[in-house]
Amino acid sequence: MNSKRLLNQRNLLMLAALILAALVPLAFRSDQYAMILMTTVLIYAVLATAWNIIGGMAGQLDLAMGAYLGLGAFTAGTLLIRWSITPWIGMFLGGLVSMLFAMLIGFPLFGFKIKELWYALTSSALVTVMQVIFLMWNGVGGPTEVYLPTRISPLYSLRFNTYMPYYYILLVLLVVVIIFNNRIRYSKLGYSLLALGEDEDAVEVLGVNSQASKLKALMIYAFVCGIVGGLYACIYGYLHPSFFSTNMSTEIAILGIVGGLGITYGPLLAAVLLVSFREYLRASLGGGMEGLYLAVYAVILILIALFQPRGLAPLVNSGYRKLQTFFGELRHGKPADVESH
Repeated sequence: MNSKRLLNQRNLLMLAALILAALVPLAFRSDQYAMILMTTVLIYAVLATAWNIIGGMAGQLDLAMGAYLGLGAFTAGTLLIRWSITPWIGMFLGGLVSMLFAMLIGFPLFGFKIKELWYALTSSALVTVMQVIFLMWNGVGGPTEVYLPTRISPLYSLRFNTYMPYYYILLVLLVVVIIFNNRIRYSKLGYSLLALGEDEDAVEVLGVNSQASKLKALMIYAFVCGIVGGLYACIYGYLHPSFFSTNMSTEIAILGIVGGLGITYGPLLAAVLLVSFREYLRASLGGGMEGLYLAVYAVILILIALFQPRGLAPLVNSGYRKLQTFFGELRHGKPADVESH
């Protein structure tokens, strides 16, 4: 089976998955828990797919997602509270603020060749620093929760009384990020990032500007996180420095790694499976045995690391190829021995 035909089949599968994702909420519109769960999965899926650009392709273990998301949330939320600027505009401005912050931080870090463990520690520390700054910044609320106004039109203020509109906004954003992710993957920038992720020194000898390439990837990632941050504030309805979360930043990186580094749909797959399972465990075990779901979740991650270290996406790819071979042999009257492949 040629690669063009295989690609077309995958596109059809993705289209079918998108149609299914658009129809599923209609069956659960009266179940608020199901809508919260699906919306949460999409938030993590968008963030993890964006992380794939800087983490999966460029090989940078970035743990600063909480800083970019928090900046986006406070930008969009503050604009709405103080000047009644709609979050439809505010979340993109929040994306720009996050992108500028990433540029200011990434330029010296990449310029001084900070990478691997030291880059991970530095990016994680940024989240804590931003949280402390906003806890002390009384002009945006300080340590108290600042609630978004509800008197304005729901469509204008993005303050709905159901999660369904947020779900569809995030679904559109996820599709855009996946398409953009895929475009980057097969562009000059994408090839440079993938090469840098393998051996930065060797690639620089070939004339690739590693600082510029990684900085572009970081800015794109931060922009998406800032947009999600603006929407995140509207979903929760308030602003608080807890949005600068190191735990969430780490989990986004975990989803990117578990899904499969550099594979476009890998983070989405990991988010759908792991975040759904995590929330199910939280709901079923959290009340009676508080914190037990974290232990079960950790065991699952350890098992994936031990038996599928390349991530979930390669496993799905392998299964998909075996199914292609199986049905191809059936169609041509040949023995369909899947195990032989």
